[in-house]
Amino acid sequence: MWVVVGAGLALWEPATATWFQPTWIPYFLALIMLSMGLTLTAQDFVRILEIPGTILLGVALQYLVMPLMAFALSHLFKLPIDFMIGLVLVGCCPGGTASNVVCFIARLNVALSVTLTTCSTLLAVIMTPLLTTWLVQSASETLTGTAVEVDTLGLLIKTFQVVILPVSAGIVFNHFFHKQVQRITAYTPFLAVLSIVFIVDFILAAKKEAIIESGASLLWAVVILHFVGFLLGYALSRGFRTRDRDARTVSVEVGMQNSGLATELARSNFSNFGLATVPGAISALTHCILGSLMAGLCRLWRP
Repeated sequence: MWVVVGAGLALWEPATATWFQPTWIPYFLALIMLSMGLTLTAQDFVRILEIPGTILLGVALQYLVMPLMAFALSHLFKLPIDFMIGLVLVGCCPGGTASNVVCFIARLNVALSVTLTTCSTLLAVIMTPLLTTWLVQSASETLTGTAVEVDTLGLLIKTFQVVILPVSAGIVFNHFFHKQVQRITAYTPFLAVLSIVFIVDFILAAKKEAIIESGASLLWAVVILHFVGFLLGYALSRGFRTRDRDARTVSVEVGMQNSGLATELARSNFSNFGLATVPGAISALTHCILGSLMAGLCRLWRP
């Protein structure tokens, strides 16, 4: 609700969101990651040993389905190079913390959801830069005949700064100051929501004209990316004989991305492609809507 209302205001009256400064994005993103780390304990990592097959499958689907789908959709819709970079970044990012909320609302396996989000997030420091470099260079060479130069090391460092450091800090705080952390964790989800709303709304407001001019192609590409992510996440999990409840959880994890991270990586590492931040903003809005619908369907249709 917050994301949809904020996006509507940003597109209707950009001044409601353009007060936000782009240099603030990494700090607000770090706040989101910190809030995730504050909820994690050593027990969350023990779960990896309890259900290694499902964890491995979920993470593998996260880094196979979404990146390859983003690459394919960029070609299918013949997206401009800026939008292609942004869409590939969305596909190559880990699952977002919003997926944990959706799994909770849908009455799915929240412990599995948190573990998958944690694993994909920690792996992002390696997987996101490598996959982004490979797919962006391949797609740009096909679309324009010239491969875009990608600063892989820069992507790795930025991912480490805005993901691994704050998550690790949150885990350390929760371990050594657990009682104090418990007093504030009731408020951190709301702060995380506000942070992503501010980031998304700013991008939508600042790039309003470009979004309107892009027509339906970018919107359709983003919607299909997330819809197919949900669909294949479930279908492939069931194909590997995963329990229905766990397969639905994997579906949510695959379908929902850390779009805020994609936006920041586009802003800081692809500054020559000013519209590369747009797919991340549209993605955040899209997967929140689809995730909410998924949660409703899961509650109505339970095996």
